[in-house]
Amino acid sequence: MTCRIPMLRRCLPLWAIPPLWTLAFGLWGISRQHSVWRDEAATWQVARRSAGEIWHMLGQVDAVHGLYYLLMHTLFEGFGPGTTVLRLPSVLAVAAAAACVTGIGHRLAGARAGLAAGLALGLLPAVQFHLQEGRPYALVMAGSAISTLLLVTVLQGRGRAVRWAAYGGVVLVCALLNWLSLLILPAHAATLMWTKADRRVWARWSVAATAATTGVLPLILFSRTQSEQVSWIPPLTWHALIGPAVLLAIGGLGVALDRPRAGRLSVAAVGLPLLAVPQVGLLGLSLIQPLFLDRYVLFSMLGLTLLIGAVVGAAVRVTGPRFPRAVPWLVPGIVAVAVVGLLPHSLATRSPASRVDDVLSAAANVRKLKSAGDAVVFIPAARRDTRLVSPEAFAGLRDIALARSPTASGTLKGEEAGPERIRAAMLEQRRIVLVTDVPEVARPISAKRDIVKDAVLREYFEVVADERVRGRRVTVYERRDQKP
Repeated sequence: MTCRIPMLRRCLPLWAIPPLWTLAFGLWGISRQHSVWRDEAATWQVARRSAGEIWHMLGQVDAVHGLYYLLMHTLFEGFGPGTTVLRLPSVLAVAAAAACVTGIGHRLAGARAGLAAGLALGLLPAVQFHLQEGRPYALVMAGSAISTLLLVTVLQGRGRAVRWAAYGGVVLVCALLNWLSLLILPAHAATLMWTKADRRVWARWSVAATAATTGVLPLILFSRTQSEQVSWIPPLTWHALIGPAVLLAIGGLGVALDRPRAGRLSVAAVGLPLLAVPQVGLLGLSLIQPLFLDRYVLFSMLGLTLLIGAVVGAAVRVTGPRFPRAVPWLVPGIVAVAVVGLLPHSLATRSPASRVDDVLSAAANVRKLKSAGDAVVFIPAARRDTRLVSPEAFAGLRDIALARSPTASGTLKGEEAGPERIRAAMLEQRRIVLVTDVPEVARPISAKRDIVKDAVLREYFEVVADERVRGRRVTVYERRDQKP
């Protein structure tokens, strides 16, 4: 299978073009001007712990991401912590997903449809955000792409037992990275129904799906005991439905142009369920408990890109008879237009301003403003991630609110002392460095400890330095002459 586009005719096989394109696209600006935001900071600080300390933490919080943390711990141990090591797994994962999408599209709708689908994946705004993100969602998408390619393979008559075993294993690994990825199973079931799969296929799929679900069931049950971690997700609103509605409308256009027939394996039979079922399924789960975040079903974008490929394939079929010389340039032309049109978004996504805050810039400000003998406090306590990611910036500072470190307590932010002990410790200080959020993104102070911290600083201290950058605020307070 060789590339028919003139510029690439003699250089690469078709399937290799999208992953290389996606890899280059992902490596572009991967450091995001040396910034790391709060979600990535969780990965960073946990990955720097020992395997035993990570296991201890998973018993308290974030069990759902345990496999990912252990993977990143291995990479940090081997290559050292850094923004490239943090994000490169996601870049490679999206590149792998692009290769799979290309293969699926080529098998079901032709070479140019597959090429267009593979090239489109890394351009989608939602995928661009997670293309350079130190979190597990891109890896889940890659696994979902592999499992879908395996399903298409067996539905085309190559249903060897080893492929079904691989299918079940990949689904299991994805679920261990994020068990909401199991929403791909009803999507694949819809494909089997659409294509009128025979009983033998249904039986083997059921065995693989059941094995994967059973394998991850203990994690699902245990992680439910840590459901407080997602308590911040807001309930569904009509506004939240706009995004899924737009995606489904675009998918519907792709289905109309693909002209699917019941009983035939097609792009629509694979792509539409892959796009729609996870979105609708997560919306349904969110009626029971608010869970709807688009990153949890990022893998549904695989279905969207397949349908985009179908649209391009239809355009080629329409254009070919009338303008045969234009056909080889159609896909490159569409991609070029998309790149130019999305360039402002691509640049914005690769800037620190694309995220709510920046842990590393706050650490740099602490390093600049601190003095020997200063104390440090964090409002809320979760902003201690600044210190955990860049401990060297806090050298010489005393964390006076902390009772047990995050490592010792098996938590992400540590355990703080009671409000009265924090108040007494603060009143013994001459200078205190406060790390918090800028007012534009800060949530109202609600924890009693944080209320006490804020009250003591306002009543007994005055601001002598204040730096705000990229969503984080570092303020230095100095004790007034008056006595408490």
